[in-house]
Amino acid sequence: MSVTKAIIMAGGKGTRISSVASDIPKPMIKICGKPILQYQIECLKKNGITDITLVTGHLAHFINEYFGDGSKFGVNITYFEETEPLGTAGALYKIPNLSEDFLLLCGDIIFDIDFKRFIKFHEGHKALASLIAHPNGHPYDSSLIETETVYPEEHSGKMPYDTHKVIAWNNKEERGEVYKNRVNAGIEIISPELLKIAKSSLIKEKVDLDRDILKPNIPTGRIFAYDTTEYIKDMGTPDRYYQVEKDISSALVERKNLSNKQKCVFLDRDGTLNKKCGFITKQEQIELINGAADFVKKVNESGALAVVVTNQPQIARGEITFEELNQINKKLETLLGNEGAYLDAVYFCPHHTDKGFAGERIEYKCNCNCRKPNPGMLLQAAEDLNIDLSQSVMIGDSNADVQAGKNAGCKESILVGEGKTLKDLVLEEIL
Repeated sequence: MSVTKAIIMAGGKGTRISSVASDIPKPMIKICGKPILQYQIECLKKNGITDITLVTGHLAHFINEYFGDGSKFGVNITYFEETEPLGTAGALYKIPNLSEDFLLLCGDIIFDIDFKRFIKFHEGHKALASLIAHPNGHPYDSSLIETETVYPEEHSGKMPYDTHKVIAWNNKEERGEVYKNRVNAGIEIISPELLKIAKSSLIKEKVDLDRDILKPNIPTGRIFAYDTTEYIKDMGTPDRYYQVEKDISSALVERKNLSNKQKCVFLDRDGTLNKKCGFITKQEQIELINGAADFVKKVNESGALAVVVTNQPQIARGEITFEELNQINKKLETLLGNEGAYLDAVYFCPHHTDKGFAGERIEYKCNCNCRKPNPGMLLQAAEDLNIDLSQSVMIGDSNADVQAGKNAGCKESILVGEGKTLKDLVLEEIL
């Protein structure tokens, strides 16, 4: 593993969370008896990252006295104290010996991450920077990362794929009406090469990581987004503090680490989450079924994954393009996000066996393992997200959905529709 160093920006004042604690640095606020910063250091150590630099400022002595040289926590800690604020990245130009790629963390985030996966992703893409991205329950007021999707050439029969290359970083006022729920989490791997590239355009010592370093270098094509379903939550407000306290106490934070097997609620799309109106070919046709968002939100809060697996034969029938399907799925994510719910992943099958449709795409007319009732989409999700199928459930509005869950080895397959909706299900009883 080549990334062995972490830098934690631990100088925050925590003005928004002052009602919880105002006389110590924000990273030193205790949750369940331990400072936020200690949880971060313990997670790093668990992943073999023991060379840690803490960038301090406000009330720095509290941090220095508690952590010392790090030996009692099994790590080696050095310090860089800002005598005046340098922004979220200014210190990176003053810390000595940054010659290798390093992890960069905000000191007010609670997380439990399998960093080995993240580092493997970063190295595999030869990235200047890799950003951890995740869905959250408030994408409408978050900055969203957009990545490149490569669509297949005509008649190739291939599937579109996400290169994870960042192509846009959209603030609230910059995004379109529909969007993918992919939020920057504030955890990165940074190459010193990127710092050198960015330095030529910097005219000040106070440097903002996002605005001055990452965003301007998106055109290099070497900024990538790593998607994860793991637990990441900042401690910016009292409400979030109390939620994290609850999640640590219930061991939810630890359970969501992708080194652990995950429970999942697989969901069909049309007729389960959104109202069925024939084959959907326009994003305007997506309308959530009453109670669907509340159910997905409960899945999110439980710590289980919420994954859509949907047959979309409209592709093979020539009725929509992959780009149009992408927009339709974005509309679904947008509507769920507006109600505080999110999907961890969406899988779809474009194939269809029946022929004879005007404009059909013959290359997608085939028998496949992904079209429900076959289990291919569920099996792929299980591989990607380390899902324990025997502890997971499938919910859909057709016998094909039910059979797909059985074929994948889910512990239960549940049929909705004809008067029964997600609103009628009790999550605790089925999980």
